[in-house]
Amino acid sequence: MSSHHIVKEKQEPALIIANGEACSQELMGQLLEWSPFVIVLDGAINRVIDLGIKIDVLFGDFDRIDFNQEEILKSQFPIEIIHAPDQDKTDLEKAIDFLIERNFPAANILWATGKRADHTMANIAILPKYLPLIKLKIIDDHSCIFPILPFPNIYTKWYKSGTPISLMPLGKTDGISTENLKYPLNNESLILGYRNGNSNEVATDGIIKISYQSGDLLIMECTD
Repeated sequence: MSSHHIVKEKQEPALIIANGEACSQELMGQLLEWSPFVIVLDGAINRVIDLGIKIDVLFGDFDRIDFNQEEILKSQFPIEIIHAPDQDKTDLEKAIDFLIERNFPAANILWATGKRADHTMANIAILPKYLPLIKLKIIDDHSCIFPILPFPNIYTKWYKSGTPISLMPLGKTDGISTENLKYPLNNESLILGYRNGNSNEVATDGIIKISYQSGDLLIMECTD
């Protein structure tokens, strides 16, 4: 794949490549074009190298991965290889912490879904705790998942009519209100596993608005 270094660092989201199910080359290429800084978690390094992707940081505890560090240093120069052995956090969490310390405002996360269900759930569940420190999105070929802040913040975005939009609470989320969704909510609660907000959709072309009072809420833009 072509080099991603075409925009200034920190003007666009960094890209974290985790070790879940691979995405299409089209999606990878689109994100690389607008990501001047790429972090790869150690478990994915061999797959990423096989794709010819230029890496800025290789990150992880390196406890279950076999790779030639000298060869990577040479082929990927300049690259940082960061050993992060803290077992109280996942490698993804540590990579996000790293970006926050480097003052990155946003990051897209690829290869964070699929394969193992426990990893997928854990990766999605950590997103809200990083707000408002950094804006995060988990992206795959079928979904874009991101958290939003509670009121007084109001999520607004223009969508085409019929666009699938799911509102997923983590635990219980209270005081949810929406505008321009087919199934509106008016100061209502969602509880994960009991009352979810999945498979809603945009009512008419235009701006939707979503707000909530307490808890954690994820927006999922999904396609079949």
